[in-house]
Amino acid sequence: MAVPFAPDPGPGLRGDGGALLLWAERTARGNGRAAGHGGLRFVFYGRTSTEDWQDPVTSRARQREQAEALVRGHGVIVTEIFDVGESRTVAWGRRPRAAALVAALADPGRGWDAVVIGEYERAFYGSQYAAMAPLFEHYGVQLWMPETGGLVDYASEHDEKTMTVLGLSSKREITRTSIRVRTAMAVQAREQGRYLGGRPPYGYRLADAGPHPDKAHAAWGRRAHRLEPDPATAPVVRWIFAQRLAGHSVARIARALNEGGVPCPSAADPARNPHRTGAGWTLGTVTTILRNPRYTGRQVWNRQRTDTELADPGNVTLGHKSVQRWNLPDGWVISNRPAHPALVSEADFIAAQDINAARGPVPHSKPVLRRYLLAGLLACGVCGRRMESAWTNDKPAYRCRHGRTSAMAPDPARPKNTYIREDRLLPHLPALHLLLTSPNVRARRRTRAGTDARSTCRLSAGDVIGYLREHEIALTWDPAAAALQARATKTAKTVTVGTR
Repeated sequence: MAVPFAPDPGPGLRGDGGALLLWAERTARGNGRAAGHGGLRFVFYGRTSTEDWQDPVTSRARQREQAEALVRGHGVIVTEIFDVGESRTVAWGRRPRAAALVAALADPGRGWDAVVIGEYERAFYGSQYAAMAPLFEHYGVQLWMPETGGLVDYASEHDEKTMTVLGLSSKREITRTSIRVRTAMAVQAREQGRYLGGRPPYGYRLADAGPHPDKAHAAWGRRAHRLEPDPATAPVVRWIFAQRLAGHSVARIARALNEGGVPCPSAADPARNPHRTGAGWTLGTVTTILRNPRYTGRQVWNRQRTDTELADPGNVTLGHKSVQRWNLPDGWVISNRPAHPALVSEADFIAAQDINAARGPVPHSKPVLRRYLLAGLLACGVCGRRMESAWTNDKPAYRCRHGRTSAMAPDPARPKNTYIREDRLLPHLPALHLLLTSPNVRARRRTRAGTDARSTCRLSAGDVIGYLREHEIALTWDPAAAALQARATKTAKTVTVGTR
């Protein structure tokens, strides 16, 4: 078989090593070339962060042109992979299209030999290059970038330093931009009371506030906005605060709203809440309204912050993910003066928070450690729902309200709540364990309480609970039959528990 690109050494090159050097140089230049294209087969990778502030079509075309200019004369781009709406801070394994490229690396029939990128920041951030380069090198895939003038040499100390500096620069750009934007937004909220975007709180709607204060944005036709009371929902917010200040519980307020047929926020504006059912008011909905300081007429920003944490502690190459967390009030940015009409006075808002924070006296001199041994194991025999833990008369118990919440109106047709104390179930667990583990049990003796008694019951209740959790066996309590039933994958046995 003829060696591709092998030169015919001239007379002056034979015998002095020159022919071998020339052959090695040309082989290196031609390494990986595809005969059908006369050069390398490239896959172009590009990315754009957002569709709102960047035109994906224009951005893709610019990156593609840069990549084509870089590989001209060395090969052709045979396929394209482009991520839209993905931040550079997201690792390759979590970008949908980039993840597909990574998955194709191990496929010998992938159809390309090298990856070309039109701009470093479109591909890498921080230490992402250090995580990806070993993969490319392992599968024999070249990487081409404008910042290195073409091919990246994985073994070159110079290229390694260049990639490290570019990664730090890319990360620094994001960090500086974030600091500048957040600082500007804090000043705009505090000094100007400016509406900074997002959906208006329930009870308000957006109103036009004139041209955008930034001249460049105003020239593009953007308008500023402010909050104004919504005639349909603002009275509901005022009523909620009035009821709370009158001493009514959150549950009673939610129940009254549902009984009165008042649409909940997601039902009042279904276009912006397609992910919610709009079934009715809940305790959380009312609580959210009572805790929102923007109803005082002040603009409040930074109630939530965005933290980052490892996407998967077991695989650090997946990078970090964003997590929303609530800030304490001392971290809020509050406007120096009212920015929109108030639905509640500041004094009433603070009073409502005090009511929300009120607590009754502690019944014991020392705190009681509440432990529920059967938590997560017990289901209701009436409706099939998982029973919830409840502290009753200073003892652990379990209850089921059959889907009812405090925000719902009483339904006479609904079954009564199911209650069972934990100390009434624990003594019967060893007998239940015997029924589960002994397929053919003889010599049974029935007690007055209705349970099986055997001298061989030596396991403690704690041991049985460990067994149930290990084997994923669920318990069902039937109050009508006073029966405790255990169901495993292939087993269904019952032990009767007395109610007295």
